[in-house]
Amino acid sequence: MENKDNNFGGFWTERKINIFIKYLKAYLKILNNTSFKLIYFDGFAGSGYIKAKNNSVIEGVALKVLSIDEPKEFDIYYLVELDKNKCSELGIILKDQFPLKERKIFCVSQDCNKKLIDLSVFLKDNRFHRALVFIDPKGMQLKWNSLEHLKDLGVDIWLLIPTGMGVTRLLSKDGSKLSPGFLNKLREFLGMSEEEIMNYFYKKKTDDTLFGEESHLVKEKNINQKAINLIKDKLKKIFKYTSEPFPMKNNKNSLMYHFIYASNNKNGLKIANDIIGKELTNQ
Repeated sequence: MENKDNNFGGFWTERKINIFIKYLKAYLKILNNTSFKLIYFDGFAGSGYIKAKNNSVIEGVALKVLSIDEPKEFDIYYLVELDKNKCSELGIILKDQFPLKERKIFCVSQDCNKKLIDLSVFLKDNRFHRALVFIDPKGMQLKWNSLEHLKDLGVDIWLLIPTGMGVTRLLSKDGSKLSPGFLNKLREFLGMSEEEIMNYFYKKKTDDTLFGEESHLVKEKNINQKAINLIKDKLKKIFKYTSEPFPMKNNKNSLMYHFIYASNNKNGLKIANDIIGKELTNQ
């Protein structure tokens, strides 16, 4: 099946999916003999399939996760997709392909940020549940505030961070020319004030001109690295452990995203770093 409206994929997309599925299988193996109830939460579930740029079709993460029965299934599959048409299509596919799991599947068309907060409330009230969370937006739809609600909870999370595609693209070379709309988007995504953003990503430069010295703000060098370092530092305020980020580049070798894991689970960190390390070696 092919969805032309879900055109987003390539070789790097498949590598990201492979990393996550490898971790997921290890996660299920570790928790197989525990009494925890397991939740799979997908914040941007799409319509089930991804059309890649070479016109091939990639099976989406939600379908791959639901196809896994061993060593155990999840007790709840909570799939969030804001686009009502995509959510509806995904629901039809799931009902057709996984009729025996229908009672476990919840496919909702709502804002991921709201549902992450709802998940945090549920986990606080149900301490014998654990959640594996996959957040895979195309852009900067995630708001940092929604992640902060997950602090100290039984959550393992994989995040796709649009460093090159989002954060650094919005930052103008001259800080004085940063548009209010872009600044607001950065504030929500990073959970930072305007002053904090300007101080972190820009430095003051003074030039001698015909009319004396003139000062202006210029964007820092190595901006992509600064962006992912910032994300790692902020994640460490929510979770005990964060993995090494996996950089995702296009066929022109331009950085697009970083894929990163965070959790309060030390064993999960080792597994995530091992998987990412092997993928980096194979690049």
